[in-house]
Amino acid sequence: MTRRLLLPALFILIVNMALAQRFQGGILAGYNATQVEGDSYKGYHKPGILAGAFVQTDIAPAVFAGLEIKYSQKGARNRINPKDEEPDKYIMRLGYIDIPVFVGFRASDRSAVVGGISAGYLVHAKEFDEYGEFVREDQNAFNDFDLQPFVGFQFDMLDRLKLDLRIAYSVLPIRGLPGEDATNYYWLNNQFNNVISLAFYYRLDR
Repeated sequence: MTRRLLLPALFILIVNMALAQRFQGGILAGYNATQVEGDSYKGYHKPGILAGAFVQTDIAPAVFAGLEIKYSQKGARNRINPKDEEPDKYIMRLGYIDIPVFVGFRASDRSAVVGGISAGYLVHAKEFDEYGEFVREDQNAFNDFDLQPFVGFQFDMLDRLKLDLRIAYSVLPIRGLPGEDATNYYWLNNQFNNVISLAFYYRLDR
């Protein structure tokens, strides 16, 4: 119940802040292309949606800072080759509540570079293969929290509409590798989210 109430409550808070005079803000929605570093499947083959709200304020003539709250689907997927005699089906579906904090630098009147860090809380996790969904007892447990530095680019399409493109990479593992695959190296001993996102941001402020 607490998880279900958290996202709507934070969404309402951000929208109310956006309606205040010194803040700009609104709603956002878009698409993730994701993969998991540390598995055996390469490429951004797992699509996902993202949706939420944002708020920001100017801290200098060409500099702004902001906060977002959004639901974001991540994970991994093996792209099956139809020529394989025994196709290796695999899908990892992860859903997070992400709270990115960012700073932006206006490169021109219509474009900006942004960077920041996003804290994520895992709300659901499922894995599938050719036999169906993994039972929980057979699943290598996922960590509840994710932390992703990110960089990106924003372009104003209209007065109230902008396009945001960014890439994010976890510095906290989403889970460790199974025991037989473990090593002594942090980046080789764990799995990490790797996300490219494209989203539209629509301002609601007055």
